[in-house]
Amino acid sequence: MKFAKKECVAMLLAGGQGSRLGALTAKIAKPSVPFGGKYRIIDFALSNCTNSGIDTIGVLTQYQPLILNSYIGDGKPWDLDRMHGGIQILPPYQRVGDSEWYLGTANSIYQNIDFIDQYRPEYVLILSGDHIYKMDYSLMIDYHKKMDADCTISVIDVPLKEASRFGILSSDESGRITDFEEKPKRPKSTQASMGIYVFKWNKLKKYLEIDDKNPDSSNDFGKDLIPLMLRSG
Repeated sequence: MKFAKKECVAMLLAGGQGSRLGALTAKIAKPSVPFGGKYRIIDFALSNCTNSGIDTIGVLTQYQPLILNSYIGDGKPWDLDRMHGGIQILPPYQRVGDSEWYLGTANSIYQNIDFIDQYRPEYVLILSGDHIYKMDYSLMIDYHKKMDADCTISVIDVPLKEASRFGILSSDESGRITDFEEKPKRPKSTQASMGIYVFKWNKLKKYLEIDDKNPDSSNDFGKDLIPLMLRSG
């Protein structure tokens, strides 16, 4: 079956435990945690996608996925119950005689290259399913296209005393990223990654394949893949 081409596919990382929330995530994944009575945390990213015109989304699940899977269903509450595109739950890849958990954020995308490829996208948007915020991703994608960048990262300025909790980047006057370090002990700046990335798909795919071949990699976007891209120029 040939799928309709999509300019951008969103991949939503929703497999985390969120251990800092204690009892709230003892039996459910952090994106499933209730919010405001009738919503769940994952509603923010999904609503942002719909309101940004993104109608093809892969949701990567792992830890305690049953409630999250049931909540998302066919995606109708977000207008994602579509014949072409829509929403797809993507658990760790299951093969005959073999099963492999997602080893890190980058590895979870690597294991789903075939899912993305079927839509032949120009761009891939990487999101976290456990963040609470409102954002129009189309503005970020437009900026990414205007700059002809391989990767664009959404950032927020944080107090210096809190910077070591985040992925911290430095950039030049044009906005080009010059340095990126995940949770540095001595931060060089206060520009913190929001965990929202736009990539040219052909570039991301290339670096995912390189990262997968590195036995010393933790297969994480912040720790491994972004620094790898910077080192490669």
